[in-house]
Amino acid sequence: MSRRRRVIKKTEKFDSRYGSPLVARLINTIMESGKKSIAEKIVYGAIEKTREGSDAVDPLETLNKAIDNVKPRLEVKSRRVGGATYQVPMEVPAPRQMALAMRWIVTFALKRKSVPMMDALASELKEAAAGQGNAIKKRDDTHKMAQANRAFAHFRF
Repeated sequence: MSRRRRVIKKTEKFDSRYGSPLVARLINTIMESGKKSIAEKIVYGAIEKTREGSDAVDPLETLNKAIDNVKPRLEVKSRRVGGATYQVPMEVPAPRQMALAMRWIVTFALKRKSVPMMDALASELKEAAAGQGNAIKKRDDTHKMAQANRAFAHFRF
């Protein structure tokens, strides 16, 4: 029996400009110290910059494609069995896929030093939508790790 309490699902919030829960979650991922207006400026500016190079009608098309490309399908989790710790490959639930994808995109945008965050996020989203960049490399590394530890899949429980 689990020692933790049941997690209460919260209702999805929508952002003010696009009415999208995806954009609202991206804003909250970027936000630091409760400065939501600054995070909104960064995200909305990045979305506008990703639209400049393409002829897409939907402003969120690049964002949706980037998030879908970065989502990991498998990851490894540590399981302790009989004194040994095994890296067991497991499928990633949909909410965690979304959270990891956003976290990786934001993290690699933050690592781009000497570039304003708006520009860094825009270029990271463009690269992810095109199937390249640091976030895609991170996803591929996660998949390779899961593939390499396929032999321990029977420890999944």
